[in-house]
Amino acid sequence: MVTSPSRAWLAFAVVGLSLLSILAPFIWIVGVSLKFQIDILTGAFPFEPVAVNFGRVLFGKSSDFIVYAGNSLIVGLSSTALVLLIGAPAAYSLAWRRWSKLFSALFLGWTLVFHMIPPITLVGPWYLLFREIGLYNTLTGLVLTHVVINLPLTIWLMMSAFENIPRELEEAAVVDGCRRSTAFFVVLLPLALPGLIAAGLLSFLFSWSEFSIALNLTTKETYTIPVAIASYAGENEILHGQMAAASVLSTIPALILMFFGQRFILGGLTAGAVK
Repeated sequence: MVTSPSRAWLAFAVVGLSLLSILAPFIWIVGVSLKFQIDILTGAFPFEPVAVNFGRVLFGKSSDFIVYAGNSLIVGLSSTALVLLIGAPAAYSLAWRRWSKLFSALFLGWTLVFHMIPPITLVGPWYLLFREIGLYNTLTGLVLTHVVINLPLTIWLMMSAFENIPRELEEAAVVDGCRRSTAFFVVLLPLALPGLIAAGLLSFLFSWSEFSIALNLTTKETYTIPVAIASYAGENEILHGQMAAASVLSTIPALILMFFGQRFILGGLTAGAVK
């Protein structure tokens, strides 16, 4: 029979192994980013840490990493803003207005199915469409694709947030003279702020790390960070150290957002799970 101390040690061991499996690849990448190319190829360990790869990525004459980071930032912020601007009113309407159950079920079912479709399957039609209307190799086209991909999840998260708000609050605001649109922005939206932040963070993180769509719909001028990282693997040489350094740098915004927004993401994903 397993005693309580044994169970505690077993739980710690499982958690420790899980944490190690998550952190080990990142620790390995950090280690590679601090090595000379020759040390990487020979597998030297221990080694003397150097910051030369970070310098080449950020300040090298042939490196446009900062430009690509700016592209990712523009795409991430723009697509997130549009997703929230469209998704919040849509979720409010589906959660609170008198739509037929059949319409709501079909709409939500479609958003769920669409969210399950691999984005790479949509790249071909988007490529042909954008070539015809002049949006190929533009940040605008990339923003629109990210809005399409992120909108279903945003609607689901925001619906849960609105369903947890008592309907009497809107009724009280209307009785006090507010229009329903005013009540939405002044009363309901601030109460749904945790869900809004969770949806916004998840949308931004997807846009920041999305690779397959950006790879097929952009060229060198409009690369985002994930595509730029892949470009360090050339036909004749793979710049392992610079690729690792760029990968480490690209995780910084995501880590900062996750550190400050993890409680909102957890609350948004579990909203409505317990009544």
